[in-house]
Amino acid sequence: MLEQIKEDINCVFDRDPAAQSVFEVITAYPGFHAMIIHRIAHLFWKKQFRWLGRFTSHLGRWITGIEIHPGAEIGRRFFIDHGMGVVIGGTAIIGDDCTLYQGVTLGGTSWNKGKRHPTLLNGVVVGAGAKVLGPIEIGEDARIGSNSVVVKSVPAGATVVGIPGHLIDNSKKIKSRKEQEQMANKMGFNAYGATSDMPDPVAHAINNMLDHIQLMDIQLNSMKKALNDAGIDHKEQTLPKLNDCEIKE
Repeated sequence: MLEQIKEDINCVFDRDPAAQSVFEVITAYPGFHAMIIHRIAHLFWKKQFRWLGRFTSHLGRWITGIEIHPGAEIGRRFFIDHGMGVVIGGTAIIGDDCTLYQGVTLGGTSWNKGKRHPTLLNGVVVGAGAKVLGPIEIGEDARIGSNSVVVKSVPAGATVVGIPGHLIDNSKKIKSRKEQEQMANKMGFNAYGATSDMPDPVAHAINNMLDHIQLMDIQLNSMKKALNDAGIDHKEQTLPKLNDCEIKE
């Protein structure tokens, strides 16, 4: 337990540039307090003292604003920054070196018994306000962008943004810790899982469609010219400009 506490303190300094001292972390970091309380609650839960585990986690929620079910399995060096409003369900599994930010929910999508909550493998970062729902798996070193809603499994090293979540450039996913650090440097601070210049996959798809339509227009004009050169008459129709189009009910 003492070794885990030391790791928890050290990981705060690794991931939060605002941390000033060990005393500050121990006395003023709710994420650190939440993990200490959860370990006690989880121990009660495993020993079949279920009510005591629930009550201990309830006290932790009241003190920190972070709700972690005592049945959740959490690995080493887990970091919750800020933390207010974080909810972690009872069948959630979180690997080592994972990071969550304020307002994150690791929730379920049904009232059925059994595995209902997500599994986060090692090194996952979930940005502020994101919702990861259902018995899905988030691969190692994946990034979930702020306010995203993820209901499908995410491959290792991928980045997901949007509602519902969309993969961003999965063909260039991060494959090594060195690339992870390079991405962190590019972001300035990578813990929120998204940057201001991160591409929007929906906008990218629309732009590709517009490019495709433009190429089709060029080909149609070539075909019309070929028909005219061959002396074949065809009915000419004037296409409306895009800004002249109206939506008709």
